[in-house]
Amino acid sequence: MNQVVDNIKPSYPLFREEEYQKTLGDKRALFEEKHAPSKVDEIFEWTTSEEYKELNFSREALTINPAKACQPLGAVLCSLGFENTLPYVHGSQGCVAYFRTYFNRHFKEPVACVSDSMIEDAAVFGGQKNMFDGLENARALYKPDMIMVSTTCMAEVIGDDLNAFIGNSRKEGHIPEDFPVPFAHTPSFVGSHTTGWDNMFEGTIRYFTLNSMDDKDVGSNGKINIVPGFETYLGNYRVLHRYMKEMGVDYSLLCDPSDVLDTPADGKYRMYSGGTTQDEVKDAPNAKDTLLLQPWQLVKTRKFTKGTWNHETPAINIPMGLKWTDEFLMKVAEISGKAIPASLEIERGRLVDMMTDSHAWLHGKKYALWGDADFVMGLAAFLLELGAEPTHIICNHANKRWKKAMDKMLADSPYGKNCEVHVGKDLWHLRSLVFTNKPDFMIGNSYGKFIERDTLKKGSEFHVPLVRIGFPIFDRHHLHRSTTLGYEGAMTILTTLTNAVLEKLDRDTMEMGVTDFNYDLVR
Repeated sequence: MNQVVDNIKPSYPLFREEEYQKTLGDKRALFEEKHAPSKVDEIFEWTTSEEYKELNFSREALTINPAKACQPLGAVLCSLGFENTLPYVHGSQGCVAYFRTYFNRHFKEPVACVSDSMIEDAAVFGGQKNMFDGLENARALYKPDMIMVSTTCMAEVIGDDLNAFIGNSRKEGHIPEDFPVPFAHTPSFVGSHTTGWDNMFEGTIRYFTLNSMDDKDVGSNGKINIVPGFETYLGNYRVLHRYMKEMGVDYSLLCDPSDVLDTPADGKYRMYSGGTTQDEVKDAPNAKDTLLLQPWQLVKTRKFTKGTWNHETPAINIPMGLKWTDEFLMKVAEISGKAIPASLEIERGRLVDMMTDSHAWLHGKKYALWGDADFVMGLAAFLLELGAEPTHIICNHANKRWKKAMDKMLADSPYGKNCEVHVGKDLWHLRSLVFTNKPDFMIGNSYGKFIERDTLKKGSEFHVPLVRIGFPIFDRHHLHRSTTLGYEGAMTILTTLTNAVLEKLDRDTMEMGVTDFNYDLVR
């Protein structure tokens, strides 16, 4: 079917047109060898049962929607946070196409990233020649001030040595001796995107500071280093800048991709925009201390800042919700000697007022949630502050220590005592949990849509709406510009959760003259 200028249709309802439906019907009939609808319904019902849940949780050799991505994806995001820096992946072109597409769909923004296009011959003989050509061409074409290199599965399986390859690239004259090329090994088959971010960040600060510590003096520049970790809400970078400026704190936000991932449409293309400068990284060991905002996901970074920079790197929680934002700001005040200003006290008071206003709607509501370790822990802590009840928590890439900490936090609150915490599990496990012990809502990324659809198929009484907070968000626009950290972020989350409850109430009571109980509107 040809689109008509006067009546251009989006994918829906376009693909409901007769000719598209015929094409899809022929495909099903001729090629899919599908089962009868009655058999599909029978199996669907079985997969929602307790019997199936036990089988589902006993599986070992299969992962279905793990709610994580691979290491190099995190390394690319880290690389985007430095000034005039080009992310470079030593591996196949297809891998980099995946990373760019993933970020394109979430940020709705072009993402610069190159690969050295390893193919079959590199898998046999190694990818050094690819790196020679790749580094030279990338520098000549895209003119970055720095290239940050990570790896994919192929390079890791055959054992390519980035340090040697980059060193040989300099010796052979493909890049200048003084051109900065930090690197990290980021094998896709272990860890996750948060591991890759940590590895790439540690590789970067190691590159710039490991061999130049003799003239460093802790505290001499009067700054505080703030390391965000794998952070995809651009508003969080901005709220951190605002809080530090309002407090009058001298600081370095080490890795800030917010400008390059949110450029204006003003007729000028920006391959590079903003980001942490090389000078800030080189000066970072002279700071008073370093605060890691995602402590469970920055293991290598913590080890380096403590062991090499000799920073205390105090243990803090991700600044989500009321209490943990309080603790973060008080720690900043303690290290910097700066008082928390009245403007932030007023902002805190507004959050408390909002929590009081919405308490009646959120108290006792049950939530299933999933995502990255620090994010999920911070979100669960805020739910407890709201009187809401986490029921199922899934974090695929967390460890046993994280689970122990989560269990303790939940047990210490009357609202968390009935929650189940699962590590190493995926969204198909969560689907079983949602069917066999129904929460009121799910909180997570776009992939929860499949679970929501399944719950609605079983019947309206089984429907569990999805509240989209997390990464990636593909099927909604502009949520990546939101804020989840600080008092401002807590206000955003609180508004989102409360309105989701009220939207569900409207859907459940959309019957005139029969379900008009609350009288929130009067004719």
